Amino acid sequence: MPAATMTRIRLNVAHPAVRRDLADYTSLHRTVMTLLPDGLGPHPRQRAGALFRLERSDRQPLLLLQSHIPPDLSALPQRYGHADTRDLTPMLNALTPGRPVRYRITANPSTRSRRPPGPGEQPLPKHGRVLALGPTAAHAWWHRRATQAGLHLHATTSEPQPFRRPDDDQPGPFHRLLQFDGTAQITDPAALTDALLSGIGRGKSYGAGLLTLAPA
Repeated sequence: MPAATMTRIRLNVAHPAVRRDLADYTSLHRTVMTLLPDGLGPHPRQRAGALFRLERSDRQPLLLLQSHIPPDLSALPQRYGHADTRDLTPMLNALTPGRPVRYRITANPSTRSRRPPGPGEQPLPKHGRVLALGPTAAHAWWHRRATQAGLHLHATTSEPQPFRRPDDDQPGPFHRLLQFDGTAQITDPAALTDALLSGIGRGKSYGAGLLTLAPA
């Protein structure tokens, strides 16, 4: 079995299930998980190494799904989209120190706060409250995480991504996604492989954390 596969699904926006998933990240996560085997235990997404990212365009949205287990594309609704899967082993084997790459990641730059709640605020959760970072802090977060992941960044741009969940009219600051694009140089192939396979940051069930590379 390959270390990981990447599945690209060109979504058919005329399909009602696609429109539902585009409007609700919880629904999209459920669709992704139907492509993976049952019986993976209490944390099936982690067990399968499943990471996904939705790339929107005016013509045809693209759903990227990376997993340790090749997905069962027959589980998709008919005419949901056109899908193809490829083995990522050649790409992982090509990671060498000094190699220039282009990267993309939709991330959830956030931090955990244990500041006591103020007047009128909800009680603090057991492990603290997760807070999204502002633009400057978010870029610093990504530079720090990229360095830990074995990348030396040369250039970075960012663009906010929509977070949609109809059952949550006022999502908290945790539910913010930011897409980073740019160029970098590989410094640590082992750390980069781990980051590629495990994902980076929080919000992986909501389409965050999938890092992809291309030759620069």
